[in-house]
Amino acid sequence: MDTRSLSIIIPTYNEEAIIAESLKALLSITERYEGIEIIVSDASTDGTRKILSEFPVTVCHSAKGRAIQMNTGARSAKGDILYFLHADTLVPETFIDDIRSAIGNGKKAGCFRMNFNDIDPIMSLYGWFTQFPLMICRGGDQSLFIEKSLFQEIGGFDETHLVMEDINIINRIEKLAEFHILEAEVTTSARRYHQNGIIRLQLLFGAIHLMYALGCDQETIVRYYRENISEE
Repeated sequence: MDTRSLSIIIPTYNEEAIIAESLKALLSITERYEGIEIIVSDASTDGTRKILSEFPVTVCHSAKGRAIQMNTGARSAKGDILYFLHADTLVPETFIDDIRSAIGNGKKAGCFRMNFNDIDPIMSLYGWFTQFPLMICRGGDQSLFIEKSLFQEIGGFDETHLVMEDINIINRIEKLAEFHILEAEVTTSARRYHQNGIIRLQLLFGAIHLMYALGCDQETIVRYYRENISEE
């Protein structure tokens, strides 16, 4: 088993409602391992920062934007492996062993399969599709592990991307290394689907993927996103 150090990087923006529960679940796993650090890259204006101060994590303050925040966290990371995780995504019990085993077997980057914390059959179907190696089935909610050296070689996340930063970095990874989908599953919140409609939101995401694939500029994609998708 590979025992290289692992830095878990979590970008947060106004997550006071969920961050304590997420960190408790994560720490219950990581406390059993050596060589693990948790870095929270925070851009919040609510009480998230105060809650973070109650946990044994490294907090770095950042401008808002997932790409910016994840790069900020990565610059503070000491680990040989970087693992980018959304605040509302829960990891499987085996995630550290899964990532270390993948890296030890030569897999330089990848993600987990995903399910939602919602038993609706349609939501289950969405999760089922994440096992397939299609870009339309990828997303940041599946988390991302990557060797730090490869992350630095590709220049990290593209901070000009306010939307689709996860797809952009996977495209750049695949120019240098194979991208792997691990069998274990992370569980992510279905809150945006509840806010925007289960089918409606998936159609909107499909439209955004299509816009990106057709080469639409970020300004157009971001405007479409903000006009159609609620994140309250």
